[in-house]
Amino acid sequence: MIQDFLSPVKETVLTHLLLQSPSCLGNKIRIHSKEEGIPDLENVQLVVLGVQEDRNSQDNFGCGENLDFIRKKLYDLFPGNWETEIADLGNVLKGNSVSDTYFAVSEIISFLLKKNIIPIIIGGGQDITYVNYRAYDQLEQTVNITAVDSRFDLGDLEDDLTSQSYLSKIIMQQPNNLFNYSNVGYQTYFNAQEEIQLLDTLFFDAYRLGKAKELENIEPAFRNADIVSIDIGAVRQSEAPANNNASPNGFYGEEICAIARYAGISDKVSSFGIYEYNSKYDNNHQTANLIAQMIWYFVEGVNFRVKDYPFSGKENYQKFTVLLEEDDPLTFYKSNKTGRWWIEINILSDNKYKRHALIPCTYKDYTQATKQIIPERWYKAMKKMM
Repeated sequence: MIQDFLSPVKETVLTHLLLQSPSCLGNKIRIHSKEEGIPDLENVQLVVLGVQEDRNSQDNFGCGENLDFIRKKLYDLFPGNWETEIADLGNVLKGNSVSDTYFAVSEIISFLLKKNIIPIIIGGGQDITYVNYRAYDQLEQTVNITAVDSRFDLGDLEDDLTSQSYLSKIIMQQPNNLFNYSNVGYQTYFNAQEEIQLLDTLFFDAYRLGKAKELENIEPAFRNADIVSIDIGAVRQSEAPANNNASPNGFYGEEICAIARYAGISDKVSSFGIYEYNSKYDNNHQTANLIAQMIWYFVEGVNFRVKDYPFSGKENYQKFTVLLEEDDPLTFYKSNKTGRWWIEINILSDNKYKRHALIPCTYKDYTQATKQIIPERWYKAMKKMM
């Protein structure tokens, strides 16, 4: 059924690939072509999916066009020492209406999730994050979203769904399957103080750009995410000019690539999207090149997932109990494989939030607890479960 929604990768891209090294990444990918049709997805772990929908992108009309520039740059790269199978399904074209496109994207993502295939979504407005979220409805589970963005994109409740109002729709519309939202890299002057306070009131996580640049602070936000959504406008304009809302401040190229790797290496992340790429503002395909490298780092991360989630076997982790003077003890787990940390929340086995009983944290959270300081991550998660 999904083939009804998809257009193949253009012949110009395939011709370009013929001129590249046999060892390049493009020659390792199963590509949806006009001649061969939809590739066999048996044993595929990752799928590249272009979305050409831009009609609800705020002040960035044209994003989602010319995704082939990204594909060419991606195909030209050389793979790492990977065993990961990748496919490229081509693009979802604009439907007669925006809702038609949304339906197609949601159906494709749901199809992939049920096959345990991770979609890598490129192009289109960031409102597609809402569609990505709704695709999880069929899985009947609560969802964590981490967005790398200089703005919260809350908008007003009465606003139509756009790239700058999608978050309010995720929070307010039923069925509400959102457990946690984390923003990474917000810039205060782009967000009203009321919005910053609202996220705090909802016990969501928000990492201001300066704090987010200390990458060890934000790693748990990706380890805890099901969906990772990146607005390319979160990268500084000098590094990624292909966005009409680009700003002089933001992440550097190597920082956003490290973030993409964090997303990939997370055992939990099951969909990944890079949005708001607008080729008409690019400079010598600089942004297309960066996005291709971000995808490369995400794939690198997925390839080196270690599945170190505690309880996979007692020999794989160490348990630490911190006694608090005025509260119940806190229990931490440290992976013997990676040295990564989790903090446990004691909830009943039939609680609908039981898949969130272990919250990724840092060693700093543990050392603060030993000083009788309750980690903020634990406190917010507890409040959401009450």
